[in-house]
Amino acid sequence: VFILKKKNYIIRNIFAIIALIILVMSVVLLKSQSDLKKLTTIEIQDVDLSKIENGFYEGKYKSFPISVKVQVTVNNHVIDDIKILKHINGQGGAAEKITENIIKSQSLEVDAITGATYSSKVIVKAVEDALKAGTSN
Repeated sequence: VFILKKKNYIIRNIFAIIALIILVMSVVLLKSQSDLKKLTTIEIQDVDLSKIENGFYEGKYKSFPISVKVQVTVNNHVIDDIKILKHINGQGGAAEKITENIIKSQSLEVDAITGATYSSKVIVKAVEDALKAGTSN
């Protein structure tokens, strides 16, 4: 009888743990979908490079589950370089090519990388954050 009670206790605990895991995963999935949906409507504001002094500027942006930190180098009001210091991206690694497009166009108004739209937007928002830090008023 004792062994039977112990088995039932273990089985109930296993089911409770499985139910808890499913609940947590559902909440994480819903949060992720909500944040990614917001990215489709987020506005990216171009920055006036003539107001940015020479220097290195760090920026970051996060939209769960994507997180980006960049360093932007500005020289003579021109974006010389963009280094991605951190990019937690899931499957959006291809989006890192967008930095080349920003440098080439000297603008944040660039098309997202196909297949990596969400990561592209998060990278551009991180660059926008960095450039805003360098804006002189």
